[in-house]
Amino acid sequence: MRKQHIEVRGAEEHNLKDLDVKIPRDEFTVVTGLSGSGKSSLAFNTVYAEGQRRYIESLSAYARNFLGQMDKPQVEAVEGLSPAISIDQKNAANNPRSTVGTVTELHDYLRLLYARIGVQHDPITGEPVGKQSAQDMVQQLLSLPDGTRAMIAAPIVRDQKGAFEDLFDELVADGYARVEVDGEQFDLTINKPELDKNYDHTIDVIVDRVKFTSDARSRITDSVETALEAADGLLKVIIPDPPEEIEMGSNSRSTGSLGGDGDDRLVLEFSEALGNPNSEFQFSEIETRSFSFNSPYGACPECEGIGQSKEVDEDLIIVDPGKPLKNVFEAWSYNRSYYRTRIDSVAKHFDLSVTTPWEEIDEDIQRQFLYGTDREVVFERTTRNGTRRKTKRFEGVVPNLERRHIETDSKGTREHIEEYMAVTTCPSCDGTRLREQSRHVFVDGTAITDVNRLSIGDARKHFEGMEATLSDRDRTIAEEILKEIRARLSFMEEVGLEYLTLDREASTLSGGESQRIRLATQVGSGLVGVLYVLDEPSIGLHQRDNDRLLDTLEGLRDLGNTLVVVEHDEETMRRADTIIDMGPGPGKRGGEVVAQGTFDEIVDADNSITADYLSGRKEIDVPSERRDPSGSLTVRGARQHNLRDVDVSFPLGVFTAVTGVSGSGKSTLMHDILYKSLAREMNNNTSVDPGDHDAIEGMDAIETVRLIDQSPIGRTPRSNPATYTGVFDYVRELFAETKLSKQRGYKKGRFSFNVKGGRCEECGGQGTVKIEMNFLSDVYVPCEQCDGARYNNETLDVTYKDKTIADVLNMEVSEAREFFEANSQIRRRLTLLEDVGLGYMTLGQPSTTLSGGEAQRVKLAEELGKRDSGSTLYLLDEPTTGLHKEDERKLIDVLHRLVDNGNSVVVIEHEMDLIKNADRVIDLGPEGGENGGALVAHGTPEEVARNDDSYTGLYLRDELPAVDIDGPRSDRRKPAKVPSDD
Repeated sequence: MRKQHIEVRGAEEHNLKDLDVKIPRDEFTVVTGLSGSGKSSLAFNTVYAEGQRRYIESLSAYARNFLGQMDKPQVEAVEGLSPAISIDQKNAANNPRSTVGTVTELHDYLRLLYARIGVQHDPITGEPVGKQSAQDMVQQLLSLPDGTRAMIAAPIVRDQKGAFEDLFDELVADGYARVEVDGEQFDLTINKPELDKNYDHTIDVIVDRVKFTSDARSRITDSVETALEAADGLLKVIIPDPPEEIEMGSNSRSTGSLGGDGDDRLVLEFSEALGNPNSEFQFSEIETRSFSFNSPYGACPECEGIGQSKEVDEDLIIVDPGKPLKNVFEAWSYNRSYYRTRIDSVAKHFDLSVTTPWEEIDEDIQRQFLYGTDREVVFERTTRNGTRRKTKRFEGVVPNLERRHIETDSKGTREHIEEYMAVTTCPSCDGTRLREQSRHVFVDGTAITDVNRLSIGDARKHFEGMEATLSDRDRTIAEEILKEIRARLSFMEEVGLEYLTLDREASTLSGGESQRIRLATQVGSGLVGVLYVLDEPSIGLHQRDNDRLLDTLEGLRDLGNTLVVVEHDEETMRRADTIIDMGPGPGKRGGEVVAQGTFDEIVDADNSITADYLSGRKEIDVPSERRDPSGSLTVRGARQHNLRDVDVSFPLGVFTAVTGVSGSGKSTLMHDILYKSLAREMNNNTSVDPGDHDAIEGMDAIETVRLIDQSPIGRTPRSNPATYTGVFDYVRELFAETKLSKQRGYKKGRFSFNVKGGRCEECGGQGTVKIEMNFLSDVYVPCEQCDGARYNNETLDVTYKDKTIADVLNMEVSEAREFFEANSQIRRRLTLLEDVGLGYMTLGQPSTTLSGGEAQRVKLAEELGKRDSGSTLYLLDEPTTGLHKEDERKLIDVLHRLVDNGNSVVVIEHEMDLIKNADRVIDLGPEGGENGGALVAHGTPEEVARNDDSYTGLYLRDELPAVDIDGPRSDRRKPAKVPSDD
């Protein structure tokens, strides 16, 4: 008989204290509690990790060799486990080639649809493409410049694995002597290619070598027909040395060197099935890979499928037009003396002084400095043997930088030049990533590139009922494909992501969006009997959209699955079957089950801070008064992405919350326009490219801008909170001052795990060793040499107050603050970490294990530790991520403190307790995607709550009961306020 619970016994992972707990099967369970109380240690590091480990152990010994060894969680037993799937907040992908369409597999179905029933159209004439006969091909070849030499080839193998020994024997028997394999020619009568059967190969049979002249028409026709017969209607014409007057079509391919050494060649591909005799455009057979921007057969050749290109930007080169000519080109500072002589010579050519301000130079002459001179210039260079003169045209600053960026072998030079380059939309494919032929294949009158630009909601409408418009043949082919496409789009809508466009880069998605994408995929799988472990799926969701997400989770449960969800959201707890509350405190004071039961049972629990907030015994208070702004920073004409040419004023000297449903334009406004514009102007950060807008007014009112987002504080386990905040520098100084260190001559560097000397060389001071897991995420296991201590034995001999440097790194922030109480520098920084709710975190916790919210709060603590001169604009993105109500209250106090010190704080947020604490609210919407991007409401929380057009205002009414509002409130069931004991 199947167990009714997942039973965990003796769990001691991280801070869990010999924990015993039963998690109901086939139910929706929420694990909650203070930050650092052991929620993730129970759900992910114990239950899920044990499920994953058992799955790997169930595989064959051969498969386990590739996957490596996974440590067993510190738990006595876990019984009643099902196959486990983790859905966390990691980015869907960091590859710039990954999009929403590719990570959800929607693009794979679209490629199949367009390859099977798509109709090609000629990009030049717009006509549908029909069959192409051998005579049509010969006619096009004879239109090439007279005397062009070429090889007529039959493409008999195209990107297929194999050694093909038998094929080569057959070709020799049929009378063919020459083949081209992967671009290299072989004479089969002399030596046959030896190919690796595990790699893809392309094999072309050379049918004839010809010169295109009208006298050779008969021979060319015979060779073309022979090649078409051998390759089932395909033909390849290879022109080793193409004349300059030949213009390459988008379906021609250039191979060989691009250096002008004579190795360039032109490859023309033809197919009997495709072609337009009225056009010069060259067509090739359409396949599924023709619509993949990760394949050379589908990717735009200009940007190689990225959709963007880097170009030297004139505005970045000339930052200060008031500078004299000799100093205006900062981009040439990496070789100033050489380029100074070039500028002197060109200035002399135009009879200019190098001290002339750039803005006073004639525009035509400015253009020639930037893009090259119209006539030759005499360049003089003084050497030991006298003055050398050379006459040639001046290349120009922009072409020079573009050429040097390609040719240089110096990483430093390349990075320097990239500071003066802007990322622009690829002009060839207009950012669609696909080559021209692929962009002109239509299904129901729409190209695949147009579908990719649709939002998920609009795409679902586009494919709804499409079968009715198709022919009987196409309907039969497309029926199953369309069913899969619509199902995936519907699942994405169910989890509140209808505003995302299919071509949105996956790397730009928030952690919550990435998690909901994976959740939608799991809903679509229809699995039963699975254990799903989720990490705060409500992150990034407006309260309005929360119900749809919860409906999806309940649907997964109702299929017969078990859900374990780490969550702080009250509405999620209300909808759960069971709540497990961890605590009673964070870190070492946590690791126990404080309360377990239904929502109503948890509310009555005595020793639970969660219960205190759920019942109303505790709450985050509304400020008694709102601050008045000291000025404003106004964005004019914001129209990046879905913003509708809006003007938005950010009040200064106050605490401002930017709100709105998911996809309403919050991040675009704050990150892409406000921050990037200020960073470029105020911090001289030329690497950022602000979004489209007219202007920003009021910059003079602030001194600097700081963005505190949820990006990692480091990419490897070497980075941790102690190193990031600077605490570790002071700790190392203390250890270097000990008696034993002085006797042995140990300096501060001895106690760094990033340099040789004191660290463990087996793991390079990381304390862990990375085990590559092939198709699974890499796993880090403790180093066997130092047992995770990071240091060698000699270094660990040194102690400070009976603690080694490794012991200090293993201390929690709160514990370390007491330990270093006498050191004001260390105490002050650790107190700041406590203030932002990170007292439970260990000093040496690897940055790779921090959540986005934790990383953001570490950055916030580091910012608080800097000398504050006031007039700083702080920009934060959902800082309440991962925070319990109690920790959220601490964070709000920190943000108020920043404002009280004369700074301005702007926060993107959905959490109502933080929003009600703001002085001003900027609400965008009214919906997401193309229906968002407008300014819905602007004012105090009370004023926004009175706005009937604001979804945020609707939910704020529950948090501001004193506000006199005639309109409806949300339908959330708030419990009656329970009076406190005092």
